[in-house]
Amino acid sequence: MQLDPLSGWCQGISHCPSPNFNLRPEGEVSLLVIHNISLPPGQFGTGKVQAFFQNRLDPSEHPFFEEIRDLRVSAHFLIERDGAVTQFVSCNGRAWHAGVSRFDGREGCNDFSVGIELEGTDDLAFTEPQYAALIALVKQMRMAYPAITPERICGHSDIAPGRKTDPGPAFDWARLRAALVT
Repeated sequence: MQLDPLSGWCQGISHCPSPNFNLRPEGEVSLLVIHNISLPPGQFGTGKVQAFFQNRLDPSEHPFFEEIRDLRVSAHFLIERDGAVTQFVSCNGRAWHAGVSRFDGREGCNDFSVGIELEGTDDLAFTEPQYAALIALVKQMRMAYPAITPERICGHSDIAPGRKTDPGPAFDWARLRAALVT
């Protein structure tokens, strides 16, 4: 995996472009937000996250899909349970992953952040391949965007407290932070 900071795209991973993005107002990338997602909730390997980020989710397939049918969201990356990484939006683009959010006194985190979705739930441990892929991706992000310091890597719950809970208590922050100092 190799991130090209000029294009914002990673080579050596799958690309699944999403229409759900726009330009960053100032081009800044200085925050990394970790999320979790599974569609339907608690089910993995369905391909429905990819469909959701491309506005191709069929609402008749599951009651939850009907609930989210009008949402237009995306993340920059998805890391599946087997460690496969898919990119949906260039890191230089503003993916729609954070929603109403605030970090370090600044509103609208989509303007200056990259969103990484881990396939999972708040309460289920993430897999070894996911951590390996996440660590490799975060290292690429930090080389390309030096403003992403360890203090500027957070969870969705940190930027939208009370509204979001991911990546949840099952996420091993100590493991990620330890891997970034080596």
